[in-house]
Amino acid sequence: MKRVEIYTTPTCHFCHMAKEFFKANGIEYVEYDVATDVQKRQEMVKVTGQLGVPVTLIGGKDVIIGFDEKALRKLLDI
Repeated sequence: MKRVEIYTTPTCHFCHMAKEFFKANGIEYVEYDVATDVQKRQEMVKVTGQLGVPVTLIGGKDVIIGFDEKALRKLLDI
């Protein structure tokens, strides 16, 4: 299973959708709340060049900005 990391904020609707998608498909993930974690927010901006969430990092290399179910399914082989 590929490592899944997601950068979120508590009020982001699409972040909640992404996390529900992971739960529904039995995908374990590590969540970073960029509203409170300045270091992770800076890390996310360095990778993406922007502040929009969710940002999902899969396997340490593939980046998905926003909630893109089709891309998540493809990268996670589900």
